[in-house]
Amino acid sequence: MTNSEEAMDITEVVCLESDLQDGQMKEVEVDKHKILLVRSQGQFSAVGSKCSHYGAPLIKGSLLGDKVRCPFHGACFNVKTGDIEEYPGLDCLPAYKVKTEDGKVYVTVNTKATKRVREMSHRAPEVCHTVILIGGGPASLVCAETLRQNGYSGRIIMVTKDDLPPFDKPKLSKAMNVESDRLLLRPKEFFQQYDIELWMKREVISVNTGAKTVTMDDNTEQRYDQLLIATGCRARAMACPGADLENVKLLETYRDAQDIHNMCAGKKVVVVGTSFVGMEVASYLSDKAASVSVIGRSEYPFQLSLGSEIGKMTMEMLKEIGVKFYMNDNVAEIRGKNGKVKEVLLQKGELLEADAVVFGIGVLPNSEFLKGTKIQKDKRNNIIVDKHMRTSVPDVFSAGDVVSFPLGIRGNEQVNIGHWQLAHAHGRIAGLSMVNKPTEVSSVPFFWTVLLGKSIRYTGYGNGYTDILFKGKMEERKFLAFYMKADVMVAAASLNFDPAVASLAEMMATGKVITRAQIESDDLSWLKLP
Repeated sequence: MTNSEEAMDITEVVCLESDLQDGQMKEVEVDKHKILLVRSQGQFSAVGSKCSHYGAPLIKGSLLGDKVRCPFHGACFNVKTGDIEEYPGLDCLPAYKVKTEDGKVYVTVNTKATKRVREMSHRAPEVCHTVILIGGGPASLVCAETLRQNGYSGRIIMVTKDDLPPFDKPKLSKAMNVESDRLLLRPKEFFQQYDIELWMKREVISVNTGAKTVTMDDNTEQRYDQLLIATGCRARAMACPGADLENVKLLETYRDAQDIHNMCAGKKVVVVGTSFVGMEVASYLSDKAASVSVIGRSEYPFQLSLGSEIGKMTMEMLKEIGVKFYMNDNVAEIRGKNGKVKEVLLQKGELLEADAVVFGIGVLPNSEFLKGTKIQKDKRNNIIVDKHMRTSVPDVFSAGDVVSFPLGIRGNEQVNIGHWQLAHAHGRIAGLSMVNKPTEVSSVPFFWTVLLGKSIRYTGYGNGYTDILFKGKMEERKFLAFYMKADVMVAAASLNFDPAVASLAEMMATGKVITRAQIESDDLSWLKLP
């Protein structure tokens, strides 16, 4: 070991040059600190070894060119700089100095941090310019950070109905009893440090795009110069008798998750809907409630999105641990006593005992407050944006689950996709547009769901697929599914087949077309699986 001039720098030999071929990566250690070493186009580079999202080991991910993609949730990092280039996650990786000498590879470490926050500016009091971000999700947060990372020194106001700063919403249906501090995407101090005003427990009820003002729920007005609408979606309520009883819940907020956890422990629970949220709630409650019954309108869960084969497999997984399913059915009435749920009557006549009911039957966009504006929406009330996240009104942008945007991998077809990863990406594109650095949204959708600790990963956009090709064995719950439209793959899903979906996402991101002939071949070397 040799020490550089700076006392904190530690340099060690980590391997021989011959240990790593071009296009390969290796996890090495310097001072017991794990580092990802990459050889690309003849050059060595070294970055942090763990994804900044949930800490997944990037050595198990997919390397394509100068990018490594996380095997778990699709975040992508530049292996030269460590910069995050695709989400989820907010932070970059630390990058380390590498040198080669006498056939040996040396790496210098000056920090043991696993994440790196990009340099950000602050508010300058003399700058009279205000950006309002409506919504407290990842789109607003990434937009705010993008503004500060690009030298914006005006006022930033984030308005959210929540009583928490931006938090990790996908966790709510997977770990319903987690403490709120563990959910936060950034600590409260972060917003103070970078002069991002956080207006919690407040709601924008109308927008006047002519006067450039928003009206709050307390009837106060705030002027803006630029506006981001990232209000997301809300859980769809059930329109049936008894839906207003006390122990009937929707999952939207941290408090909802806590309430569902507490009211369902040791009780008979009915989950209505086989959406991703409904199935994750059923999975979470399976070892906590006295019983869990799931009601679905289709033959299998996820039938439209993932297909019958995968839907049937997920249903069997939950059945094996005691969850009961009532498919091709729906709720006719929820009956109660003294204001609380007692039983659920199904349309086919079955009567289920119930102490609690949780709905997971889809979502609706939060865009009603824009009524009377010239902001264009589609027939489903999603806000229409272009590839720069601009709406039909100057200086008004929109991002996240509430938008219909042009999807590059589908020939710029206008789509609405409620993925956590895309909300981050949209926020970045909106922020860059605001500071006159227009960049087109080009993200490939990436999604995951967790049932009984097993993750199904999905990438692409499968709407309108004609058939599914499978590799692996469904009965062993280890498979890779290719969703085909004619002879081209449009999406893929996997279970226990990492990093296949991450690899396919990166291939699609670089414009590669994956054909039926490639998939049907016994040779899958093109996927570069370990």
